[in-house]
Amino acid sequence: MPSLTLPECPVYVAPPPTQLDLDFADLAIIDLSKAHTPEGRAELAPELRDALRTNGFVYAINHGYTQAQRDRVFDIADVPFTAVPPEEMKIYTANIEKVGHYAGYKARQFWALDTDNGIRDQIEQYVLNRIVTQRPHPQALRPFLPEIDAFARHNHFNVLHPILSCPRRLWWRSTTLTGPEQQQAWLSTLENIGSVTILWSQPVSGLQILPPDGKWRWVRHIDNALVINTGDMMDFFTGGFYKPTIHHLEHFYFTMADDDRAGIERHCPDDEAPLSGVWRKERTTTYGRSELKKAPKRMSRRKSSKALS
Repeated sequence: MPSLTLPECPVYVAPPPTQLDLDFADLAIIDLSKAHTPEGRAELAPELRDALRTNGFVYAINHGYTQAQRDRVFDIADVPFTAVPPEEMKIYTANIEKVGHYAGYKARQFWALDTDNGIRDQIEQYVLNRIVTQRPHPQALRPFLPEIDAFARHNHFNVLHPILSCPRRLWWRSTTLTGPEQQQAWLSTLENIGSVTILWSQPVSGLQILPPDGKWRWVRHIDNALVINTGDMMDFFTGGFYKPTIHHLEHFYFTMADDDRAGIERHCPDDEAPLSGVWRKERTTTYGRSELKKAPKRMSRRKSSKALS
């Protein structure tokens, strides 16, 4: 009989929410509990449609996980960064440029954000496939695989299953900078590569989106809420009906706390769509590793894909 006792895990202490008076985006809040009935789904459909076609980002609440369950997952999400020795991290480092996926570790400063000024990213991440046993993991993370699997299944079946098939999740953290780099240490302006991304909200205000009015606004933290947005694949699937919203991580994120930040993000691409596998692999292998070209009309920096030219 399986043990009912969960393995011990150090508690991750998140920084407090910012007290700054930021210009927060007015995002729709979607109540996922309504999706259990035909009437509720009929009510949610136009809300979700309109929100994704305007801001491209929404909050989701009542998704089925309690605050305690969410906190436990954040505790586990910190394990790959605090309990795995550097030598073992190297064994599980992803060969991103060769294989075209992020499974495993990506160290800080792998991506070039501003080649002219020598600015590189400060994102350290560990990526797992939705099928958590598909690849081996560091020793410290293995006792938690049953809980990670349950979390992946919850996201897949209870959050996104009615809409899309969603094969991967991303865990990441970023490190505080000091000095001149501080003002430029955001993650480069981007659109997500997949179809739908779920970000589990956390207290440090760093994410900014660019709504249709062209003014950058912050995404406010809501306890135990999800932040959901669409990406490039959804743009392809719907013929441009749902366009990805430009977003980035701003420097306030790095100045408001001395602690590292842990987060959980889930990407949902569909490799069976025409050209999607080629698109995703090229975007993955070239992002932050090749020269980026500005696209003035969309205020984005991106490299066009040969596969779609």
